[in-house]
Amino acid sequence: MANKTTIVILAAGLGSRYGGNKQVDGIGPNNEVIMDYSIYDAIIAGFDKVVFIIKRSMYESFHKQVGERVSKKIEVAYAFQELDERIPEWYTVPSDRVKPFGTGHALLCAKDVVNSPFCVFNADDYYGNECFKTMHDFLANADNTDKDVKKYSMIGFELQNTVPENGTVTRGICKRNEKNQLVECIETYKLCRFEDGTIRDINFTEEGDIYPNDTPVSMNFWGLTPDFFDFLEDYFLNFLKSLTAEDIKKECILPGAIDECMKTNKCTVDVLPCNSEWFGVTNKEDRPIVEAKLKTLHDNNLYPNLTSEEFYK
Repeated sequence: MANKTTIVILAAGLGSRYGGNKQVDGIGPNNEVIMDYSIYDAIIAGFDKVVFIIKRSMYESFHKQVGERVSKKIEVAYAFQELDERIPEWYTVPSDRVKPFGTGHALLCAKDVVNSPFCVFNADDYYGNECFKTMHDFLANADNTDKDVKKYSMIGFELQNTVPENGTVTRGICKRNEKNQLVECIETYKLCRFEDGTIRDINFTEEGDIYPNDTPVSMNFWGLTPDFFDFLEDYFLNFLKSLTAEDIKKECILPGAIDECMKTNKCTVDVLPCNSEWFGVTNKEDRPIVEAKLKTLHDNNLYPNLTSEEFYK
């Protein structure tokens, strides 16, 4: 019997570079938000539940614009990431710290509402239906009866499908072993397209280091089980213990926790291939590009009106 499966959406970010709560900003042709597409693809793929991780101050508008109608189609739960959430009594949050403690902390805030294998991803990224189907099939069928070493996964996007035509981006370049399992995810900071069709990292030299177009990269789309929360909690507590007065903005990031889990031999991470094109909204300048891409998807009948009452009956 296949496992029940959940999607967990990281939507508590402040969107400071974009300038507002971009997670609830209608951007599709029918005022869809980007996560509407992920939710639709997840439902079609067979996921049973969605957990939204948001800020408490976002709840009213978020529930009205997204959660209320989505709950007619799939089970919905909420988790809240705040500065004081999941913080032990022995730790005092610095008075001048503004933002919470990163994506690792955000996921930990969902511990009490996630009770099945799940995939976790960013609210403001479009991933495509292929990766949801691939991830669902992995989570639904993975044998995780081994108590010592858990089987996790990540979607490995092809580099060429994640680098825009203009500008530079940071991507997690993935190294794999002969079993197609993740060995290391290396943050690579200035990847850009050249006129000859190559993709290069120009962080250190003007001519750049060339990466094959089909190099797998992480776009923060992970497949995990509820067992991971116990590891993540310990990881987060150790993170807090390590902070100094100078670490006012330091974050506990989810990829770092997964990397530590791998390196301590508590899990393996399968790299699942995906040919979908990724795109997302980081800066205000990205909005018209994403709007055009989403309109094309609708024009090609890949998506219905995702805000329609007819669809969510």
